[in-house]
Formats: sequence, C-alpha cells, structure tokens
Amino acid sequence: MRTLDDLDVKGRRVLVRADLNVPLDGETITDDGRIRASVPTIRSLVERGAKVVVCAHLGRPKGQAKPEFSLRPVARRLGELLDQDVAFASDVVGDAARATVDTLQDGQVALLENLRYEPGEESKDEAERRAFAERLAGLADLYVGDGFGAVHRKHASVYDVPRLLPHAAGGLVEAEVAVLRRLTDDTERPYVVVLGGAKVSDKLGVIANLLTKVDRLLIGGGMAYTFLKAQGHEVGNSLLQEDQIDQVRGFLDEAAKRGVELVLPVDVLAATGFAADAEHDVVEATAIPADREGLDIGPRTRELFAAKLADAKTVFWNGPMGVFEFDAFSGGTRAVAEALIGSDAFTVVGGGDSAAAVRRLGLPEDGFSHISTGGGASLEYLEGKTLPGLAALED
Repeated sequence: MRTLDDLDVKGRRVLVRADLNVPLDGETITDDGRIRASVPTIRSLVERGAKVVVCAHLGRPKGQAKPEFSLRPVARRLGELLDQDVAFASDVVGDAARATVDTLQDGQVALLENLRYEPGEESKDEAERRAFAERLAGLADLYVGDGFGAVHRKHASVYDVPRLLPHAAGGLVEAEVAVLRRLTDDTERPYVVVLGGAKVSDKLGVIANLLTKVDRLLIGGGMAYTFLKAQGHEVGNSLLQEDQIDQVRGFLDEAAKRGVELVLPVDVLAATGFAADAEHDVVEATAIPADREGLDIGPRTRELFAAKLADAKTVFWNGPMGVFEFDAFSGGTRAVAEALIGSDAFTVVGGGDSAAAVRRLGLPEDGFSHISTGGGASLEYLEGKTLPGLAALED
C-alpha cells in the first residue's frame, strides 16, 4: 500500500475517510477514542499544506438524514483536538459540501455530514454506489483511507472512491495492518488469544482460523456459556446460543486434536437477573443454578486466566469477560486487562467493546502494545478474509 509519504498534498484537496463512529448521549460524546486515533493523519496532512476534507459515518441512519446521527458534535471535538476550527458541511455531496470545500485554504479542515445519510454509501447496487462515489470523489484531488473500523465494508467511501482517485493508506490503517500481520505471519510464542463478548456466532470464523495458529485460547463473556453447555453443563438463564452447540463441540474437538489449550471459566458471578444491582453469588461454572444467569467470570477464573497469560509472548484480546457496563460485573474484564498491562508480551486489544472497556474502567491505554479501532475489521482480518477497503488501497 502507498502511504502518506507517497502523496504530494500541498495545496491539494485530500479526502480522508476516517472512522469517527463514536457513542453519543444526545450531543455529548461519551468516548472520543476513535476521534483521537484519527488526529495524527489529519494533522500530518494539515502540516503539509493540504486542504483536508474528512468524511465518516455515525450509527445506522439507513440512508436518511436523522439529527441524532449528525456528525456536528464530532466536528467540534475534532477541532478541539486539532486546535483549529473544523468547518462542518451540513450535507455530504450537496451544495453545502461543495461550498465548504471551495472555501478551504491550505492547512484547513472540513468535515462532511454523515456518509450514511446517502443511500448510495451502503448500497448493494454497484451502479448506485458508484454514482455516489463519483460525486464524493469530485470533492477532492486525492484520497487517504484511514478508517480502519470500516475497511471490512464494501461501501462507496471505502471501496469505490479510492478506485477513482490517487490514493494512499493513512497512518492509522498502516499501523493497524502492521499489527495484524504480526499476529498472523510473524508471531512470537506462546501465542494466547482471549475471546469474550456476547455471541459465539459473531466469532465462528475467527475461532476456526485461530485454532490453526494459537497455543492457548481463553473463552469468557457470554459466549462461554455455549461452550459450557456443549460440554454438558447446566448454565441456567445465562446467554446461550442453542443453534451453535454442535459447532462449539467441533471447536472443542479440533482444539484437542491440534494440542491447543482451550480454557473455560471455572466459576462465575451468577445473578438473579440482568441488572446493575442484581443479587449475585459466585458459583461453579459447571453448576449454574437454573434461575440464575452468569454475568461475569468469577475470582478463581480471573486468577486462572491471569496465570495462563503470564508466560505469553503475544496476546490478542477481543471481547469483555462480563457485563463491564455494570460495576458489579466488571471485575473479570478488569482482571484480564490488568494481566495484559502487567505482561511483557506484545499485547493487542481488538477494538470494539474491549477498547471501550479499557477506557470506561479508567485503565492506561499506553499499558497495551496496541488498541485497535476496528473490532469487526480486526476479526475478519484474523479470520483470513479479504477486506474490501484494504484491497482498494492496495490496487
């Protein structure tokens, strides 16, 4: 892939596809991690005298302009981080966008409104998507792909626009790809992967692929209960995907055949219901009461997982160990994170809820070797899939 250093940007309009898909409470940004991650590439272009036109999506407005999905609050925060005004265009490729871009001077920045307000952005119809891409590309002279969290989507701004303009990867995408290559092609062992989150079905492909690569696989979070059920244990009212039990049994057999150590919880916090103040007790993971649901890994499991991480040289972690949004059930996720912070291994937090948990729990982000901005993109890369946005940048 070409990089920023390969582009002559001075005085030219550079369209930067960023990932600014941040959580909002009204107009208040509750986690600005993705905005902060986009700043180095934008600042580099500003310092080199480019006219920077940033585009991004937020949420799922499904082709309609909905105020609650506006990027206006993001423009304000981006301006604060860049320490300069960021012009905001109230549409994507209409009169406001063109007028905003036309007024940019060298070193200035504009942000377009939510890409997903335009049906062509996500359209499965190649012609419709291409038509929108042509209008978007018409706002710029060059393209920089820096929205790693979207590179697994075949969307107009990710896949089609770089085929219409001279293009390069931004610093964030370059860094993410370097990390993922280290996890797949040049891995120092022991290589341990920690997977959590709600559903096994979200991670079927990555589990299958990782079983051919890792030395140890630790399973926590809601997905662990399907594994426990597959072993024949009672899981009470815990999150369970009955339709995945046979698939999970296959994973257990494959791990045993390949000599991969697959580690499941030995105890859990079993609660009377899904609530922050729910009554709960520590119970054996193999005997969860029928009227209880597991909401976090228990204290012995936290110690077990930390011990299984202690000798690792490479660790990839994706997915919380419990309902970290509830303080009472955040201990397992904190324990895994702190084990990684205390490790000498190359440690990668695989974006999504894991990255959100690190920030919500107030843990030092520099305690990890890398925190990814793209949960889904990271998983699909590790699954071995071709990511459309990366393929377009490599052309």
